[in-house]
Amino acid sequence: MPQTREHQESMAKVVCELLSAQAEMEPDLPGVDSSAGAILDFRGVVRGLENGRAIEGIAYEAHETMAQSQLERIGRDSAERFGLRSVLIRHRIGFVGAGDASLAVRLTSAHRGESLKAMVWLIDELKKKVPIWKHPKFAGAENLAAAAAAEVVR
Repeated sequence: MPQTREHQESMAKVVCELLSAQAEMEPDLPGVDSSAGAILDFRGVVRGLENGRAIEGIAYEAHETMAQSQLERIGRDSAERFGLRSVLIRHRIGFVGAGDASLAVRLTSAHRGESLKAMVWLIDELKKKVPIWKHPKFAGAENLAAAAAAEVVR
């Protein structure tokens, strides 16, 4: 890790990255295409609750080769389907604390409508098709009980 691949599809620049949990998530802004009238950013942030229970964060695990391939396909498909100028997708793998971003997406397009529709479609596709699994680390007594049980098994 990190795995990065960049595609120059038609006019769209597509960059998809799987990053370690410690890696920087903020996208660079190198030379935004002057034909882009919209730049849309999204951050998927780990919430402090999972199914109503407090968590410290989430450990993300992935089938990295398949996840990279699916991210790239979704990036290319979104660029083609919605006429985007560029697509940047970054997803962290490993433990991400509550309040920190696990996913960053930046889309650029000529007009805001394309980017807004594309963002909803892209996130839905990512959740359905990219083999990344989350394992919440619950806060407090639940972790102590789990740790105690693990000690007994050893």
